Amino acid sequence: MKTVHIILLSIFAALGSSLSAQTDYPFRNPALSDDARLDNLLSLMTLEEKINSLASEWDVPRLGIRRMGHLEGLHGASVSGMNARNYVAYPTTTFSQSYGLGETWDTELVRKVADLEATEMRFYTQSPVLNGGMLIMRAPNADLARDPRWGRTEESFGEDAYLTARMTVAFVKGLQGDHPKYWKAASLMKHFMANSNEDGRDSTSSDFDERLFREYYGYPFYKGITEGGSQAFMASYNAWNGIPMTVHPVLENVTRREWGNKGIICTDGGAFQLLLNAHHYYKTRAEGVAAVVKAGVGQFLDTYRTETVEALQLGLLTEKDIEHAIRGNFYVALKLGLLDGNQVNLPYAGIGVTDTVRTWEKPETKQFVREVTAKTVVLLKNANNFLPLDKKKLRSIAVIGPRANDVLLDWYSGNPPYTVSVLEGIKNAVGKDVTVNYAYYNEMDEATIAAAKSDVAIVVVGNHVWGWQRQWKFSPVPSDGREAVDRKALGLEQEELLKLVRKANPNTLLVVLSSFPYAINWSQENIPAILHLANNSQELGNGLADVIFGDYNPAGRTTQTWVKDITDLPPMMDYDLAHGRTYMYFQGKPLYPFGYGLSYTTFAYANLKVNNTNPDGTVEVSVDVKNTGKKDGDEVVQLYVAFPNSKVARPIKQLKGFQRIHIPAGETRQAKLILQPEDLSYWSTDAHKFVVEPGKVNILLGASSEDIRLRKQIELK
Repeated sequence: MKTVHIILLSIFAALGSSLSAQTDYPFRNPALSDDARLDNLLSLMTLEEKINSLASEWDVPRLGIRRMGHLEGLHGASVSGMNARNYVAYPTTTFSQSYGLGETWDTELVRKVADLEATEMRFYTQSPVLNGGMLIMRAPNADLARDPRWGRTEESFGEDAYLTARMTVAFVKGLQGDHPKYWKAASLMKHFMANSNEDGRDSTSSDFDERLFREYYGYPFYKGITEGGSQAFMASYNAWNGIPMTVHPVLENVTRREWGNKGIICTDGGAFQLLLNAHHYYKTRAEGVAAVVKAGVGQFLDTYRTETVEALQLGLLTEKDIEHAIRGNFYVALKLGLLDGNQVNLPYAGIGVTDTVRTWEKPETKQFVREVTAKTVVLLKNANNFLPLDKKKLRSIAVIGPRANDVLLDWYSGNPPYTVSVLEGIKNAVGKDVTVNYAYYNEMDEATIAAAKSDVAIVVVGNHVWGWQRQWKFSPVPSDGREAVDRKALGLEQEELLKLVRKANPNTLLVVLSSFPYAINWSQENIPAILHLANNSQELGNGLADVIFGDYNPAGRTTQTWVKDITDLPPMMDYDLAHGRTYMYFQGKPLYPFGYGLSYTTFAYANLKVNNTNPDGTVEVSVDVKNTGKKDGDEVVQLYVAFPNSKVARPIKQLKGFQRIHIPAGETRQAKLILQPEDLSYWSTDAHKFVVEPGKVNILLGASSEDIRLRKQIELK
């Protein structure tokens, strides 16, 4: 053990921890309170050091505080840096996009994904690879995908505030770990808030009332802080009701004073410049920087130093203002253990130091990613039990489409150590006894020829997450979108290819590999089976093949309403949900409703019980679910509530509970769900709090927002 301590000490010293002369500073003493340590640290810092600490990467070498910074990590840590000669992207385990993780409806699974990311961040930070600490993860994205045209839908868990909040809490807890004092990594949520239009995002205003802020747009962030424990977030580019989020009073008044965020608030990239150049909110840069700091923002992802010095000289800003803003930066460093005088005995000190096994190379990690990928798959249609395919009865398969032989990495992807495309996954699954005929597109009739000579055709289509040659603000087709570009269409252009393949071979499976919904009305009418999954997983092909050939029974569920036509949507800039947005207010007939997904087996619901007599106001709901089919499988039990006689405006229905349960064929399992008083409340602007309204509540249990199997009405008093 003594030898291990010597090794650890030498490595931390090499990284610039400076664990010798500075150990007598009070801020390095973990026995003191957090506030006492931070007070001492700020009292020791010079004004120049405080100004420098407003950066997204900061250090205080004089006091032995090494460099700290951020990493992207929505579905895999994006680790990069400079080696002796050039820029290097380092390998990390890479999962399906957040959109796909949301479709698992499995919070424990998402927690494990984030935990693995945090381990790999620690590994790189504490090994000699990186020059400093990169333990602040810009994840999860707690934004809500209120409109499928939003270009960054891929980064969101979905359209529902409750589901997104549960996924957000799970991801935060996974990143930060279970230790009572220290975090494994820090979760910096983005983008606070109502940032769900890309076109004009640097100057537009998302306009809605306080109820929607509390109940919808701000709710996942609220739960991420108060329940998940996140102490950091990024302010978004847009304005809310005319005030840019970078300087909005809600940052200080609500997120800090009400919700208890003691940590980082940072700008989005370049947001300070946009505050002046796009929003035109201040006349001078000095006024702008002073307003940002006074709003509670302690980190700039932007240039700011010259303006800060000028603001100080003009009396627009004080040293105390800067101290208040940067205090949260050091609070996060403290929770990561980076301010302790002795970092050798910290709970995560051995990762990358004595524990040098590369997580991304472990067989169990690869198997885990494969399992996660399979759990994301949503079975949208399966006429006449077309799926799963029986490998023993197949002699040939056509694999067709522009997404069949690629694993596309998005803007914020990690760098996978390997990738398995759909084509490769299918070849792995069927072996050498089945001929696989591949065609990228229908050039010189290649696709139709391949389909015609095969027993089954699998067409893989969807969006391109980077766009043509990675151009900024560009989409190759109107239905595509990404950061900085909203979608202009919901139709899938590649359905034309599908029509040709279907004509050549009626036994056609459609795989929609995409970051958002499409209005695939023709496919729903004419293709026997349809699967959806998101981009990016390193085990994409293997995970999908497990579903196609029945090694895994799909149970993914949609996290957005898939509408039939773009005209079913309100105007893009209408942020008032009550005008027909999301399953909570949509009056039409969707192509696929929120929470929808099929299985290779069937489930029956029975024996709904509701107990609303608890003194603490909680409501206990239980239901028996039986697997009535011949295959083991997962069912996602969903609990919705409705308020038929409410005196205030309420949604048609709201998700307030869910549970993904594995049930062997022929067996029954009981789902138990607890409704907290807050789950049954609405935000009262008069009382300035969540209020439970006396009256009738409909408890709705089912397999989707439209497939309600059991109902019971209770009375709240």
